[in-house]
Amino acid sequence: MLSIAVIGGGAAGFMAAITAKRQMPNAHVCIFEKGKKVLAKVTVTGGGRCNITNSFAQVTDLKQVYPRGDKLMKRLFKVFSYQDAYQWFEDNGVKLTTQADQCVFPQSQTSQSVIDCLVGLAHQWGVDIYTEHYVKKITPLENGDIKLYFARQEPLVFNRVAITAGGSPLAEQLQYLSDIGHKIEPPCASLFTFSIKEQRLTELMGTCVDPVYLSIPGTKLRSEGTLLITHWGLSGPSTLKLSAYAARILNDRNYQFDVSVNWIHTTNTQIVADTLRQTAMANAQKQLHSVRPYMLSARLWNYLIGRAGFSVQQKWNELGSKSINKLTETLTNDTYTVAGKGTWKEEFVTCGGISLKSINLTTLESKACPNLFFAGEVVDVDGITGGFNLQAAWTMGYVVGLNMAKEPSNHQNITNHVNQKMGNIKV
Repeated sequence: MLSIAVIGGGAAGFMAAITAKRQMPNAHVCIFEKGKKVLAKVTVTGGGRCNITNSFAQVTDLKQVYPRGDKLMKRLFKVFSYQDAYQWFEDNGVKLTTQADQCVFPQSQTSQSVIDCLVGLAHQWGVDIYTEHYVKKITPLENGDIKLYFARQEPLVFNRVAITAGGSPLAEQLQYLSDIGHKIEPPCASLFTFSIKEQRLTELMGTCVDPVYLSIPGTKLRSEGTLLITHWGLSGPSTLKLSAYAARILNDRNYQFDVSVNWIHTTNTQIVADTLRQTAMANAQKQLHSVRPYMLSARLWNYLIGRAGFSVQQKWNELGSKSINKLTETLTNDTYTVAGKGTWKEEFVTCGGISLKSINLTTLESKACPNLFFAGEVVDVDGITGGFNLQAAWTMGYVVGLNMAKEPSNHQNITNHVNQKMGNIKV
């Protein structure tokens, strides 16, 4: 009887275990979770509502949502796509709803529906779940089996093993995988907020501006979307998206960098300056605070007036050409010094982990250790906020589950068939 171990009781781990068991009901499938509870991250994602996936309706290129691993995800989506994930959960009793922003949530609006589904299916199919089992070492055996060494329990041997243990903030935590021949891409934070020590800005906490452009001066990195001002600095989808794309650069800078805010989502400064001149001409005797040409909130508009160096009591006809240019610059290129990162606790994500060079890009099996597979955030694949990271977990978990449950004699033939189906997509 085939024995399968899944290391990590998260989204990818449960999808891998359930898929493998369904493919091969007679197999012995176990999930080993180092924590006291399984699916802990699923519990809190999406503010506890579980942003299970995305409709991808606004995505024209996967690079837009996967800063690392977009080509791999394009390949794997041919096996298990976001449409497949949507249908999978609906078929298993979790009714879903798609929001206006294309994020997909359970209709129940609680992550517990997803957890109950996954845990229930695991029990239904006979998957054994063990918590507080921390794997500290893996040893490939000569016969192709894999021996697992636990921190507090006796070693166990399995025919197939999947590592779905999630992201590791420190490279040392992946040393046990490096020791058996895997290349590790240095881990670093991917989704985080920006800490800004600007009291007048943070006094606007709770202010939401949609949409804005955010960029990092001196680079081509830019994001757009909703910006949220918090008591520590900047948050919201635009911030998190920029942090994902700039993850490695910002890590190299020790999270000390400048960020530019285009508050009005308009890049043509000549048009902005002309709009301000026309506003000044039409409202010559009115005070600056009383007319808001871009319909920003009164609090934010007053703040930006002061940021440009003017008084809110000044009259529009007091703004000369240089003043108009200064106000234009403040509206379109307002630069702040970031003094560090803050964790977006609901969906902390790391980039880095197992290099794609170390795995078979069709089966997600290790090139260094046969019968060892990888899925989820432990792989150097990560997405922006909006359900894309969970979708990557579902997809990779499903693909790993399929391949772990294949008969050894048929493994290569099936792999060749899948390769032919998917075409020559290079990563």
